[in-house]
This record gives sequence, C-alpha cells and structure tokens, in this order.
Amino acid sequence: MDANADEATDIAREGHRAYERGDYTKACRLYRLAAGQGDAESQNKLGLMYERGLGVGQDYAEACRLYQLAADQGHARAQCNLGLMYERGHGVGQDYVEACRWYQKAANQGYARAQCNLGFMYEKGCGVEQDHTEAYRLFRKAADQGHVGAQCNLGTMYEGGRGVGRDYVEACRWYRRAADQGFARAQFNLGLMYEGGRGVKQSDVEACRWYRRAAVQGNADAQCNLGLMYEGGRGVGQSDVEACRWYRRAAVQGNADAQCNLGLMYEGGRGVGQSDAEACRLFRLAADQDNALAQLNLGTMYGEGRGVEQDHREACRWYRRAADQGDADAQCALGLMYKMGLGVERSDAEACRLFRLAADQGNALAQLNLGAMYGEGRGVE
Repeated sequence: MDANADEATDIAREGHRAYERGDYTKACRLYRLAAGQGDAESQNKLGLMYERGLGVGQDYAEACRLYQLAADQGHARAQCNLGLMYERGHGVGQDYVEACRWYQKAANQGYARAQCNLGFMYEKGCGVEQDHTEAYRLFRKAADQGHVGAQCNLGTMYEGGRGVGRDYVEACRWYRRAADQGFARAQFNLGLMYEGGRGVKQSDVEACRWYRRAAVQGNADAQCNLGLMYEGGRGVGQSDVEACRWYRRAAVQGNADAQCNLGLMYEGGRGVGQSDAEACRLFRLAADQDNALAQLNLGTMYGEGRGVEQDHREACRWYRRAADQGDADAQCALGLMYKMGLGVERSDAEACRLFRLAADQGNALAQLNLGAMYGEGRGVE
C-alpha cells in the first residue's frame, strides 16, 4: 500500500469516527478528501450522505456519481447502492435491467443485501425473466448469512410454494429467525401463521403477541390485525376502544382495511362516538384505494343518505366498483338498484345478471331475489 493510500485510509477512519458521533459536516469533509484520493469506501459513504442529505443537501445525482466511482473499483456495497438507485429511479433514469446488473456484481461477491435484492427482482420479474427457483436460491444465500429481509422472503417462498415445495413448518422457521431479530414484517407474517394454525399450533394469544411486536414498530398491517383481534376478543380481552386505537394508527398510514374497519366503528358508534360523516370520510379513503368493502359501504351511505346527501346515482357508482371486483354483496345491491330503477335505468335483465353473479358465490339475498325474478318471470326467459 502506497503512502497516498495509507493517508486516504487514515482520513476515512477519522471520517467514520465523525459520522458515528453525528458530526456529519466534518464526516463529509473528511470523506470527500479520502474519496478524492480514490478511496472506494469513502466514495460509497459520501454517496450515502448525499442520498440521505446528511451534512450536505440531498442530491441523488451526486450520490449516483460517487457510488459509480466506488462500484467501478469493485466495492460491493456501492454496487448494491447503485443498483437501488437504478431500481428506484433516483438520480438516474429508472432501469430495472441496470439495477439487476449491479446487484449481480455485488451478489457475486457474496454481499447478502444484493443477493436479497436480486432475489426480489427474480421473484417479481423486474429486469430479469421471472424465476422463482432463482429467487429462492438467492434468498437462501442471503438468509444463511443472517439477512433478516431474506429470511422473511424465504419464509414467503415456503409458505406459497414458490421456487420450493410448500412447507408451512419451514416457512414459520424462517419467519421466526427474522422475527426474533425484530424484523416487523416477519413478526406480522408469523402472527398470521399462528392465527391460521399453519405450520404451528393455532393460537390467537400467540398471534396477538406477534402482531403487537410488529405493530409497536409501526407495521400498519399488524396494527390493523391487532385491532381486529381486540374487536373480536380473540387472544385478548374484547375492547372496541382498543380496536379503534389500533385501527386509527394503521389508518393514518393509509392502510385501506383499517380505514374501512374504523369507518364501520364510527358508523356503529363502537369504541368511538357515532358519526356517519366520519364513517363516510374513512370509507372514501379506503374506497379510493379500491377496497371493495369500503366501496360497498360508501354506496350504502349514499343510497340511504347517511353522512352524505342521498344520491342513488353515486350509490350505484360505488356499488359497481365493488361489484366489478367480484364482491357478492355489491353485486346484489347493484342488482336491486337495477330492479327498482334507482340511480340507473330500470333493467330486469341486468338485475338478474347481477343477482346470478352474487348467487353463484352463495349470497343468500341474491339467491332469494333471483328466485323471485324467476317466479315473476322478470328478466329471465
């Protein structure tokens, strides 16, 4: 190692100490000096600081330039970071193929994060041809190094039987390895396995324990499910107030199921003061995300004029959006609107078509209405 390299290494070490102290301005200054002398680690670290806006103004393009300098020297973390920038389109045009190329370079060096990221690209077919077997292989390589995201992803592969034979016990084993390290998504998934009794003995208490561990970390899906457990009194003492508290925490993060569930609590005045207006507001937030139950409920509120001005045409619009997703209750509700000519032109034939769609899914009200249409000879031959 020459004198310049020794000097760059010493400067980089001092920069790292400044970074660890939270003195980002000094860290940037030192990393810049070392990066200018070709130190790949400093180029990568300085790129990270530009990406995150630590000690400098956030600048994705400059971050990419620095990552590229380090990546071209074979620095695995920089190669992975550059891949992420291409995947997200930060500082460069989004390019999944280029993202995969850089992930592959880092993965070939055994870098677990890159192996996990590349596995995800194979799983989804982004930048490479979809290949669940290759995704499984890459997740396994990263998981065996202790990468919690890969361990969780490996669990989903076993759970879904993608790239490997379906094995709920093995799925739980990998979820637990990640969950025990505090990985919220794995904790949530393990909660689902306990709730459903898949790969483990069914236990609502244990499901709640794992949902709670993920929920307190801000996992919105876990917050919503914990709310459901409180609402139903499963695994915990029944509490509508506590259910609403967890639904609300998930709803403010944009979780559509939680928004719909909280809307139902406002509609029924359970755990909160009754408010049709607030129920409608929440139903609309979820409905705009294509939550079929929320679309059905919002349609009902418009049809009955609760929380909003009565508008049968708007009711039909929301019923239709839910019905198009296959929601049987919405198909039946829209069928009734066609039968009565409310918000749409009356059509017995269309009513029967919708009743039949819902009836074939076992919807009892639709079956009753379809039977009545046959009995009266309306809309059917």
